[in-house]
Amino acid sequence: MKAYSGWILIIAIVAIIFFSAKAVFVKMAYIYDIEPIPLLLLRMAFALPVYVVVAFAKKPNHPKEIVLKDYLWVVVLGFIGYYLASLTDFLGLEFIKASLERIILFVYPTLVIFITWISFGKRPSKWQIIAILVSYAGIFITFSAELRISGSKDDVWIGGLLVFLSALCYASYLVGSGWLIPKFGPVAFTSYAMIVSTFCVFVHFGLTQPLDLFSYPVEVYGLAFGMAMISTVIPSYLVSVSIKRLGASTFSILGSLGPIATIGLANIFLDERLTILQMFGAMIVITAVLMVTHKKSQQ
Repeated sequence: MKAYSGWILIIAIVAIIFFSAKAVFVKMAYIYDIEPIPLLLLRMAFALPVYVVVAFAKKPNHPKEIVLKDYLWVVVLGFIGYYLASLTDFLGLEFIKASLERIILFVYPTLVIFITWISFGKRPSKWQIIAILVSYAGIFITFSAELRISGSKDDVWIGGLLVFLSALCYASYLVGSGWLIPKFGPVAFTSYAMIVSTFCVFVHFGLTQPLDLFSYPVEVYGLAFGMAMISTVIPSYLVSVSIKRLGASTFSILGSLGPIATIGLANIFLDERLTILQMFGAMIVITAVLMVTHKKSQQ
């Protein structure tokens, strides 16, 4: 890894920790009997004004190269990457621990490799295949340990599958956005995608939920606002700055702090505990994903 100035590394680490706190905010809000869809709507509603202002202020990098099809892809990717990925993640957190959620989500780089292979025929190297198999072995160890200690095995399976689907959606978004971000720029593209996601959440809420967002305890609104600012708006732009300065590969390697940060935060704020076997599984996952991202950075 090249030498970078201390401040950009701090920005990257703060972004990772802030993003990692999202699951903790969600689990804390669930204590007050709010369902996933209203909580997701509150999060996006608080974040929306910032994204709208930034979208108007930050114009695309190369507007002359952008055609109607590009904007349609922004809609598709906003739906998949921020609406569908967030929805399945929030639903999954009803059933599993925040720390287990982050460990499962962390396999998204391996899914990026699979999607790239299927979509573009770019076959992974033997080294990457080994690392991927090791990462899923770690998931199996952690997941199996949770099944043994959980009161409801069905809940663990449902939650785990939903969070894995969230990781798959996010990986699809990353693969699909690779050719759009250079045209729009990371800040403008993120803003547009988040606006699309918010619209999707509003439509979902309007079609499926009672139109009552003002009957929850004040703590719910505080947690939703904190999640919108601390775990959505601020890190989304810090990530853009970090990737621009460090490169995507280096930032991916630093991303290994994510599961560790979530485990620590969940321990402090939710009193969640992982067994020694689960911690071992988590370390295997983190190591394997680091192997994948480090190998990609050398290619």
